[in-house]
Amino acid sequence: MAKGVKRDLKHSEEAVDPSIHSSDAKPSPPSKKCKTSPAVSATAASDDDDVRFIGKPVPADQAREKWPHRYESKKRVKVIVSSDGELEKEIVQAKCHYTKAVVDGVSFDLYDDAYVKAEEGHPDFIARIVEMFETVDKELYFSAQWFFRAEDTVIKSQAHLIEKRRVFYSEMKDDNPLDSIVSKVKIIQLPPNVDLVEKEKALSSYDLYYDMQYSKPVTFTTLHKENIITESGESSVISDDGSSNGVVESGNKNAKSTKSNEKGKSEMTLLDLYSGCGGMSTGLCYGANMSGVKLVTKWAVDIDPHACESLKQNHAETQVRNEAAEDFLFLLKEWEKLCKEFDLLGSKHDEDTSVKSEESDSEEVDEKRDPYEGEFEVQKLIAVCYGDPCKTNNQKLHFKVRWKGFGPSYDTWEPFDGLSNCMDSIREFVTRGYQSRILPLPGDVDFICGGPPCQGISGHNRFRNYTDPLKDPKNHQLVVYMDIIDFLRPKFVLMENVCDIVKFADGILGYHAVGRLVSMNYQTRLGIMAAGSFGVPQCRLRVFLWGANTMMNLPQFPLPTHEVVGRGVVPVEFKDCIVGSDNDKPHKLEKSILLGDAISDLPEVTNNNGKDEMEYAGAPRTSFQKYIRSRKPVLGKGSSKKMMLYDHRPLELNEDDYARVCHIPKIKGANFRDLPGVRVGKNNIVEWDPSVERVLLPSGKPLVPNYAMTFVRGTSKKPFGRLGMDDIVTTVVGRAEPHNQALLHPNQDRVLTIRENARLQGFPDHYKLCGPVKARYMQIGNAVSFSVSTGLGYTLAKAIEGVCTSKPLKLPVKFPDCLGQLSSLKQDIEE
Repeated sequence: MAKGVKRDLKHSEEAVDPSIHSSDAKPSPPSKKCKTSPAVSATAASDDDDVRFIGKPVPADQAREKWPHRYESKKRVKVIVSSDGELEKEIVQAKCHYTKAVVDGVSFDLYDDAYVKAEEGHPDFIARIVEMFETVDKELYFSAQWFFRAEDTVIKSQAHLIEKRRVFYSEMKDDNPLDSIVSKVKIIQLPPNVDLVEKEKALSSYDLYYDMQYSKPVTFTTLHKENIITESGESSVISDDGSSNGVVESGNKNAKSTKSNEKGKSEMTLLDLYSGCGGMSTGLCYGANMSGVKLVTKWAVDIDPHACESLKQNHAETQVRNEAAEDFLFLLKEWEKLCKEFDLLGSKHDEDTSVKSEESDSEEVDEKRDPYEGEFEVQKLIAVCYGDPCKTNNQKLHFKVRWKGFGPSYDTWEPFDGLSNCMDSIREFVTRGYQSRILPLPGDVDFICGGPPCQGISGHNRFRNYTDPLKDPKNHQLVVYMDIIDFLRPKFVLMENVCDIVKFADGILGYHAVGRLVSMNYQTRLGIMAAGSFGVPQCRLRVFLWGANTMMNLPQFPLPTHEVVGRGVVPVEFKDCIVGSDNDKPHKLEKSILLGDAISDLPEVTNNNGKDEMEYAGAPRTSFQKYIRSRKPVLGKGSSKKMMLYDHRPLELNEDDYARVCHIPKIKGANFRDLPGVRVGKNNIVEWDPSVERVLLPSGKPLVPNYAMTFVRGTSKKPFGRLGMDDIVTTVVGRAEPHNQALLHPNQDRVLTIRENARLQGFPDHYKLCGPVKARYMQIGNAVSFSVSTGLGYTLAKAIEGVCTSKPLKLPVKFPDCLGQLSSLKQDIEE
């Protein structure tokens, strides 16, 4: 390679370094082409005033003290090889250092910012000059500390969300020929959340600004003046008395935040969007409480009525709303207007005031009165919603009215604009609702979590929009989720989604999510977590995105606690986002939890078992089972109420499917291929055995259905597949039909029960579900693994307590089994 050309530069189009104008999960400094082929030498500089160092060299003793790595060898390059022999780091050796240079007639000082030549057709790169030195080969070099434009980070194609003048500081550095400098650029560091007037005033004499740092893997964090080091110890930054904001430096793991934990042990409020049955929020609250932070799910929203019923069943303290997220956002905006109109904003909340029970309250009712005769008088308002509850094709604000003299069965939804003569009743309802916080207002919510459905990217959707997924209505909930965050502005955010969000259409939805949070000045961190890594027998992968406002510490991810196999596939760009994959200090992992560890203690049930409650058949056999049976905290350890087993019932298969299941051998891995008349041909493709007559069921239908033979072009072993007690399930799905999934119990002729699936997700046995059987399966399949959300709640609490680190955090020993012990200890203390 010719001298002066940066070493990692790839000349062929196929081998272009992806970090040049795209994000890498493990970002590298931008690659460049230099202005000239060879680096300018000191000898040449004497004849060419365009590129040279000026002034005296830095005294040798000072240079060696400040840049000792440059004076370790007389060879041009010193190569450092990592202990595993895989990584090489080349350090160019220096003859002497300088503090000033001239390039094309322009003078540059050490720590000036500059544009650096990029490849043809690309915008010049942006760097801070942090070293100037002449090499032992008499070549002129500078060391660049890079800034990233939004399009050069993981935000990529969604860079339009970020202001053009905004760049991102990084700690990534490399060495470059001095003549690759193009021109000066003036960059200022702005404090977080500076107001628009001050911002424009500060930028009047600068070209660009930065207020966040971008680092691997996919992390944006708030920068403060003390983080930026220059020769003089100062930085170009406008003053901000609140710039510390309680955020501690990333290197100090045990530092305490003065403002992050300002609530002390008081309650922190959580809004769970797309809540489902509550697996994510409940786990987060469990995990936070493990570390002493009282996190409470105050509000929850989901469009599925059965999931809402389940959440209410387990969380009586939560305001659960069964409505679309879009309608919820419109309602919040209308609610804020009403609170302003009645001069409530800023007044004190009264948590003891409640409107929750009013739907069942009523005055004396005249049962003989004809409800369709005479005038109606409003007794009171009992609920509010935005939408079309009366199915009139007219979306608007509605109140639920209790009519005087009539019971709850005559309650009706009435549009707000039709209640103009009832302003006293409206004022009374809004006042009570404000005091009891039936709806959150901006500033009320500490934490928003949720997994906006993106059905438009699902692999099950054959009509996916590859060109512009954001225009697909099925992906619109991601936008709605971010809009709700933008309106409520919580302190913390956590978004969960399937891995397709970073795989489909070059990961545009993932880039959009990160871009939206950063555009709202939220620090962000993206990670991919395998459920099996946290003590459950499944290897489902999910993407999680943390957000924290600039006043808070950005939460970390928890390190894996258990071995796991078969994590699934993620793009190379995001491989380092798998939590724990780059852990430089490996810790001992517990052995994988297997299917038998989770379900072997459960009573035998048959295909047509219809009981929602039953007694346990015996004592727990494993530590997992002991933990999963932990009593609900509200019962107390000494409660005389007998522990019951809920939802241990399977989907009742029809007669044909049940007959097929009974023919599947009770051997791990057995499936429809073991049925008579099926044989395996070339390339592992099934075919009919011509020597065997096709077996028919009593109904006249074939024992081996055609769809099993053709599934995945005849290569799949999943139809009517039987699990083994030593299996780890690929993922818990929302459907229980065994037609295209291995769902059969290892030694019983049925599919796994709702409770068995719930255990695979880590749900405690006391968590009771509601709705039809199929709806309960769907709730569990759609839920975030309880052990994963619990671990995330723990790391959230650590961030609130002041822990701020660039590395994932260790969970308590024997997680998640320790939760049962902690629960028992807590109950002992309370008693």
